[in-house]
Amino acid sequence: MEGGGGGAQYNPRTVEEVFRDFKGRRAGMIKALTTDVEEFYQQCDPEKENLCLYGFPNEQWEVNLPAEEVPPELPEPALGINFARDGMQEKDWLSLVAVHSDAWLLSVAFYFGARFGFDKADRKRLFNMINDLPTIFEVVTGAAKKQTKEKSSVSNHSSNKSKSNSKTQESQEKHPKALQPKDEEEEGLEDEDEDEHGETLCGACGENYASDEFWICCDVCEKWFHGKCVKITPARAEHIKQYKCPSCSNKRARP
Repeated sequence: MEGGGGGAQYNPRTVEEVFRDFKGRRAGMIKALTTDVEEFYQQCDPEKENLCLYGFPNEQWEVNLPAEEVPPELPEPALGINFARDGMQEKDWLSLVAVHSDAWLLSVAFYFGARFGFDKADRKRLFNMINDLPTIFEVVTGAAKKQTKEKSSVSNHSSNKSKSNSKTQESQEKHPKALQPKDEEEEGLEDEDEDEHGETLCGACGENYASDEFWICCDVCEKWFHGKCVKITPARAEHIKQYKCPSCSNKRARP
């Protein structure tokens, strides 16, 4: 597939060329996540196979299957972005894809840097040029424009926070007591729910629930765990239909 952006005839060899390549790919991905967002959303059908978002040096974007040859000609973008699409709010999903796109752009730029033997000074210069531009995540979430406003809204559901609750939001139907940072709407819940927020302890480390941490509930024993204690990240939680904690997973061995 031509997902590599035609690397054979296109080899940026200087810091300036690699940066131009970076800017082109970045512009393409920003287009997918902002101006062409409806088309991008449609193409990321969760029924399809693993899909990736590619940005090309000519400022175009494409949603496609990953490269078949291993290792690929260039580093590959995050795989399977389409699977999480319907499990989260569109804004959060776009922010997640944006973060992964930023990481991919850096890996491509530094892949070129390593391949063409950039020395420490060149790598530093490239990184500084890249850092002078806002990240795709900042552009997509609007943080580039309102960084100061963003800080004050972090205590509410800013885009960074609400990502960490996407699993608990999904499991809301199964577990009405999913632990999320409280919003005003939640204030009306019964008192016992209030207590649960305060009294809940992590089944692994025994520490209290803190509203700014990612938690996950075992669907078998219904105990809550810090994501970090059971090595589950918010991104991994997206793909877990039914979560079993380590001790419930071990019990399966019994007849």
